[in-house]
Amino acid sequence: MLSFAKIRARAAHRKGGEAALQSLLAPVPSPADLAKVSDDRILSDMAKRIFSAGFAWTVIEKKWPGFEEAFLGFDPGQLVFQPDDFWDARLSDKRIVRNGQKIMAVRRNADFIGEIGHEHGSFGKFLAAWPRTDQIGLWDLLTRRGSRLGGNTGRYFLRFIGYDGFMITRDISAALRDAGLEIAEIPTSKRDLKKVQDQFNVWAEETGLPYTHLSRICAMSIGDNYSTERLASYGDDD
Repeated sequence: MLSFAKIRARAAHRKGGEAALQSLLAPVPSPADLAKVSDDRILSDMAKRIFSAGFAWTVIEKKWPGFEEAFLGFDPGQLVFQPDDFWDARLSDKRIVRNGQKIMAVRRNADFIGEIGHEHGSFGKFLAAWPRTDQIGLWDLLTRRGSRLGGNTGRYFLRFIGYDGFMITRDISAALRDAGLEIAEIPTSKRDLKKVQDQFNVWAEETGLPYTHLSRICAMSIGDNYSTERLASYGDDD
């Protein structure tokens, strides 16, 4: 396998130097910070990622204050006790995007967050304690126990809420394959996902870098060479 030092050097060269590359690596929240995130903010971000999937993110962001009002500030403790009539009314609520399946995902994920909170104290504490060396296990749990949190939706949720993890985009997959990892072009099988996890674990041990930074450096080392200004505008999106 190619050493991560060479991948980083290639990314730095493409971005105009090490300083420019470093400027694109935002600080990663600590597990202690993540543990303090309240369950209403967890559910809010889950819902935002779900409603953003297949939709213009800018539209969802613009409408989000209306979502907060319509879903009672995304307080799971309130939402789990709302009757069917409350959820039916959301189907005609002009403050939000009226997608029935996504609306019901909010209801089911309020239950999910409540269950995890009962087991671990809060969802933030649960995420903070989950080992970064088994991120694919966390993806699997979100898929099985949550609603509409499979694939990139769950992964973006983790990234935006502050969990230190990697993404699997086309460019990141290409960087892994170029480094010598034998995986599919877009890895989805359990076997390939384990290979990806194991390789990021090796690089994390090798470099001491957060998984978020490893992921983003991989993305910037290959594929379309976007300007630093454009990449900075993407924020946490690899």
